[in-house]
Amino acid sequence: MSSEKDLEAQSAGEPQDITPETTEQPQGSSEAETLKEELAREKDKYLRLFAEFENYKKRTGRERVELFKTAGQEVISALLPVLDDFDRAVRELGKEEEDERFKGVQLIQAKFRETLRSKGLEEIEVKVGDPFDAEVHEAVTQIPVPEKKLKGKIVDVIEKGYRLGERVIRHPKVVVGN
Repeated sequence: MSSEKDLEAQSAGEPQDITPETTEQPQGSSEAETLKEELAREKDKYLRLFAEFENYKKRTGRERVELFKTAGQEVISALLPVLDDFDRAVRELGKEEEDERFKGVQLIQAKFRETLRSKGLEEIEVKVGDPFDAEVHEAVTQIPVPEKKLKGKIVDVIEKGYRLGERVIRHPKVVVGN
């Protein structure tokens, strides 16, 4: 409510001392706060985008390394039967008396093996008497064994197995004692 004095001053045209009842902030201060909030949102967005990009770079780097490790997997897998044929040829030529032919085939086999080894191919070592592991070995058949100590063990290796890096590209085929 206005007092009588205020009413008289209004009617007389005298300037009044008007104080607002609510304290409003100056307009510049509100704009500064809005800009600060917007800046904070943009900074957060930038940091998230930067972190996402860093994760992308790391992931693609790992995928690229994995791709290079196994890039020749199909070619190497296709060459494994040739490697098996070399092994059979060396075994058969070792029975003959022609020493020169045997040495020549052995040299070619050694060079071929070394080339594949340099590309990351490793033979999976399997010996008669090793325990059978379904994760590594492929059981072709089971045969009854005369000795109990060979039960559940590898009795014969039919085909060698190979790894390319950490990945098994061909499981060794084995006969298991029953």
